[in-house]
Amino acid sequence: MKKIHSLSSHLLVLLITLTAIATPTTITTATTIGVTYSTPASISATAQLSPDRIAAKVVSMNIPAVRLLDSNPAMIRAFAYTNVSLFLSVPNPLVPLLASNRSLAMRWVYRHVLPFHPRTKISIISVGNDVISYSPDVSPFLLRAMQNVHQSLVDLRIYKISVSTTFSFFNIVPTAFPPSSAQFQQPNGEVIIRPILQFLERTNSSFLINLYPYNMYRSSFSIPIGFALFEEFPFNFRDDLTTGVRYRNLFDMMVDAVISAMAVMGHENLPVIVAETGWPSSGIDASEVDATLLYSEMFLKALLTHLRSGSGTPLRKEGVSEVYIFELVEKDAKQGIRNWGLLHHNMTSKYSFEFSDGGKARSFIELFIGCFVGVVLLYLLM
Repeated sequence: MKKIHSLSSHLLVLLITLTAIATPTTITTATTIGVTYSTPASISATAQLSPDRIAAKVVSMNIPAVRLLDSNPAMIRAFAYTNVSLFLSVPNPLVPLLASNRSLAMRWVYRHVLPFHPRTKISIISVGNDVISYSPDVSPFLLRAMQNVHQSLVDLRIYKISVSTTFSFFNIVPTAFPPSSAQFQQPNGEVIIRPILQFLERTNSSFLINLYPYNMYRSSFSIPIGFALFEEFPFNFRDDLTTGVRYRNLFDMMVDAVISAMAVMGHENLPVIVAETGWPSSGIDASEVDATLLYSEMFLKALLTHLRSGSGTPLRKEGVSEVYIFELVEKDAKQGIRNWGLLHHNMTSKYSFEFSDGGKARSFIELFIGCFVGVVLLYLLM
């Protein structure tokens, strides 16, 4: 009897230990990783890419978030009840109109948000995309348009959808290294960006940035390819002598440059969303020797691993809150354009790795432990 009691005690201890192992503990929150998508009109006409087909593919790939570069109502509807979070976009030409006429902002919300919310999970609206480079004439209207869209949501008692705008790294951060010395380019920094940062802080929104290590690598001969591709080589690092921080990849260095620039303006704690990033699998012409399928796969695979590790960046341990890979489906395969897509025109994968984390190894372990725990419990109850 004592042996049975002793065995039961040991099994109980083992049960508690295995339960502790099986229970996930989160120390840092990994970044949400999504993709960008533009409507079928910009994709090969030979592929029948209906909104329902796109939504089904995104769900099958376990992609949690999608940035719609042109917010097609049919596409927004297709994501209803999928639990995929949508990042909507207001086209640049509409920015002055939404700024000057509040009723037009309400009309945009009525057409793109109200019919679908909350069945479709809409998380954020970007009013314009890289407006500063799109047209200097549009930039002064940016904040007013954002305010009108935000107020339209509030008037409709929709409080969980934030409003922001998307900037391009190269058009607002002239110097990325050292990151601690980065500042927003003037006069846009004071005239355009500072008031927007204040708005984002006040409305609990995020700073959105298009950030391409590929473009930074191409613009500087001093950056080795391994540093841009997250490779773990002995000399693949750059030291910020001001802070003593060592950077081991270009992505983190660029993110921290944005954070430093925001800190100069007193907004270092604003959440940052990387609205676009990626590495092209083909270039505009033969001079783009590093725009290859091999390098594209290396970059994407390493980026996903880095983001899922939850290690963040040297200046922001929690990292960026979301990252969107440009893009889900590639454009026409023809000369003169870069291809970035994760999928071919026929919706088959271009890469050998799975975009989704999947958690297959962990799932097997948890299943095994779950079965064992069940057997132990059954024994103890007998």
